[in-house]
This record gives sequence, C-alpha cells and structure tokens, in this order.
Amino acid sequence: MPFPANETRSQAADTAALAERLNAALPQTQCTRCGYPDCRSYALAIAGGEAPINRCPPGGAEGITRLAQITSGPALPLDTTHGTEGPRQLAVIDEAWCIGCTLCIKACPVDCIVGASKLMHTVIDAQCTGCELCIPVCPVDCISLVPVTGEQTGWLAWSQPQADEARERYEFRQQRLQREERENDERLAAKARAKLADLAAHSKLTEPAALDAKRAVIEAALRRAAEKRQAATAPPTAPVAPTDEA
Repeated sequence: MPFPANETRSQAADTAALAERLNAALPQTQCTRCGYPDCRSYALAIAGGEAPINRCPPGGAEGITRLAQITSGPALPLDTTHGTEGPRQLAVIDEAWCIGCTLCIKACPVDCIVGASKLMHTVIDAQCTGCELCIPVCPVDCISLVPVTGEQTGWLAWSQPQADEARERYEFRQQRLQREERENDERLAAKARAKLADLAAHSKLTEPAALDAKRAVIEAALRRAAEKRQAATAPPTAPVAPTDEA
C-alpha cells in the first residue's frame, strides 16, 4: 500500500533536514573525491542511505566522527579508495609558464583563481580549498600543490570559518553560473524570435518549403528553451511513495 501523502512529505522533510546538518559538518572543499559533484550532493546521498560516511579525505577521521554523531552510526575508517587524509594543500601557479587559457578559473569551485584570457593567472591563497580540480585541466602543467599545514591534517588543517566561507563562495558561484546560463539562453531566444519574425530577410533560403523547414526548426528550439526555463523554475515535486506492487 502507498504511504500516506503527509507521511511521505514528512519523511522528505526529515531527510532534507538531515542532509543540511551533514552538509554543514563537511569541510566544503568541493573536491569531488567522495564521488559526488559537491559536498551537498554527498550529504544528500548519506541522508538518503545511498552513501557511507567515510568518503571525505579532507575531513579525515575527525570529519567521519562528526558525521557519525549526526547519523548515530559507527565511525568507520576512511575509505582510502577515495583518497587519504593529509595536510591541506595550496594550489600554486608557475606564472612564467601560465598561458592564460582560463581553464583553471573555470574549474575552481570557489572562484579563488583570478586572471583573464591570455594573461597570467594567480591563486588567492586564503580562499583556496586545495580541491586539486585545477590540476588536471591545465594544458601546460604549470600548477602544483604545496602542503601548507605541516603535520596537521583533516579538521586540524581546516577550520569551520574557512569551511563556511568556502560553502558561501561555492553557492555564490553556482548562482552566478546559473544566471549566466539563463541570460545566454534568453539572448539566444530573443535572437531566434527576431529571425523568426522575418525569416526571409534573415536567411539565404528563398524556396518556401525550405523556409518552412527552417521555421519549424527554430520554433522547435524555442519550445525546448521554454520547457527548460519552466523546468528550472518549477517547484520540486514530492517523492513518489513506494508500493507493494512487484
């Protein structure tokens, strides 16, 4: 039998609240070593029973203890297939070799690398989380990681204020990227609508059948764009309750 709707909503609310507590206990390096795209996704997976609590190398043993206390489960050993606990590292760009490709800027989850296309880039040390995501994208291997906390590892090498700032910077970056994508979609849609309004004047095609075919393609693209915008702004739906059906 399906669960009552109110019970399903209650369970979803409990899971969301648990995920928020777990996310707040993670170091917010956004390194993806846990196998999830960000710390929040990992927290959601733990809250939903889809992932264990021992996949966060930056949090280390202390981080696992924090998650265990929140979930009321055992403090498992760190799963070293996702990395090992170690000192916090700082990304350093060899400015003599940097070609200004901006790939590291795009990869940084907390926007701590500054620079411009074809100009030298540099890392803002105080904001670097040591996530390592800038390393593989650099085409000239001019980025290295330098340990900066000596023998201190895990939460001894990181602090809650630093984690809070990293989370804030990551969330701001996500909002910026979503806004830029939305604005770009709106520009393209406006351009498509302008072309559609007088297709003959905006096209080298002259045959009515060819113009009709191109018009159909543009109209289909505009419909897809509208559906994408609608999906992005729609409120989340309640989870479907499981049933006893095979």
